[in-house]
Amino acid sequence: MPRTDRIDLADHIYHIINRANGRLKIFNAKKDYLLFEELLTEAKELTDMRILAYTIMPNHWHLVLSPRKDGDLSIFMHWLSTTHTRRVHVATKTIGAGHLYQGRYKSFIVEEDNYLLGLIKYVERNPVRAKLVHQCQDWPWGSAWRRISGSNEQKKLLDPSPVPLPHGYLRWINTPDKEDDLIEIRNAVNRGVPYGGETWVERMIGVHHLESTVRAQGRPRKQ
Repeated sequence: MPRTDRIDLADHIYHIINRANGRLKIFNAKKDYLLFEELLTEAKELTDMRILAYTIMPNHWHLVLSPRKDGDLSIFMHWLSTTHTRRVHVATKTIGAGHLYQGRYKSFIVEEDNYLLGLIKYVERNPVRAKLVHQCQDWPWGSAWRRISGSNEQKKLLDPSPVPLPHGYLRWINTPDKEDDLIEIRNAVNRGVPYGGETWVERMIGVHHLESTVRAQGRPRKQ
């Protein structure tokens, strides 16, 4: 299946990823993680973005987002990425030293059912798979810790999942991912395609192709 262009529609779920340039560490100390979380809060207030899950790793991060308006995903991500890059360069006195990220962020639309739950689990288990902690809620820079140990104010960063998280959330999140689920999610990431059931994926690609065609037809001709 060919790689598709970005989809930026309201009331859909998106898995967002970006990595440091050269996969170098950009989060080295507590203050680095706190800065990014502060920017997440500011970006959320700017666009009224729904943040369903996230994890900040030493050299990359994952977000699970649901915009309320068409186009808001691009606004949110542009502000977050450019502001974070600028703040890091100012703090480290490396302005003009090069790119912080390896390129534009990757975004993948996700079906709103068990695929969403599988994605949240995948995102929140990243630190465990990387052997940084033994349990998801022990990694302080992600939504698993925030759900369990965060203050009421800290929990405001997160929005309720449209598909309720399982009862016994802690046991569920600390149960290893099924290998087939990992393969499917990684396939969506590597190939740049929607993550969901086959029929839904084909429909999403078709909807986006139609929108792209309409936009292209509506552009004024060059003089």
